[in-house]
Amino acid sequence: MTSTGAVIWFTGLSGAGKTTLARALEVCLYEAGHRVEHLDGDAVREHLSKGLGFSREDRDTNVRRIGFVANLLAKHGVIVLVSAISPYRATRQEVLSQAPRKLEVFVDAPLEVLTQRDVKGLYAKALRGEIPQFTGISDPYEPPLLPDVHLRTDQQSLQECLEVLLQAAERIGIRTRVRA
Repeated sequence: MTSTGAVIWFTGLSGAGKTTLARALEVCLYEAGHRVEHLDGDAVREHLSKGLGFSREDRDTNVRRIGFVANLLAKHGVIVLVSAISPYRATRQEVLSQAPRKLEVFVDAPLEVLTQRDVKGLYAKALRGEIPQFTGISDPYEPPLLPDVHLRTDQQSLQECLEVLLQAAERIGIRTRVRA
């Protein structure tokens, strides 16, 4: 296997498609011969950041922890896919500035679409005030000003989004196709 380390950071609101896209890209990159690791925000919060709450300080601590692990792996030749809401622009920029190569991917869809996709009913609860500090409802989300990739999952299919991601990875020197 060959690999050039990088961090591909998927940010966006809950239900936008970050994890789905990261998983699809993970398969493609692995099949192209890369070492790939996917750090999902929910899994990291459960195992690495257990005990953190949802204050701004705790959210920033969580993102910094994810960024530390992602950058460490990337420096050792792993392509790291991070799918985490990571609501604050400055903290995302801080951790991405340390990556050997990076892509910031804004996974975007309107609130109405996210609410329809929400099988757990979290948006409905947040809109009723039952979940405090819910990102995008009662807590802020700061979208990237100039993301490397902006995907509208309400307008683009999974395959169309994946193709855009593969092209962006190629632009930063990551071979994405199996070559004979």
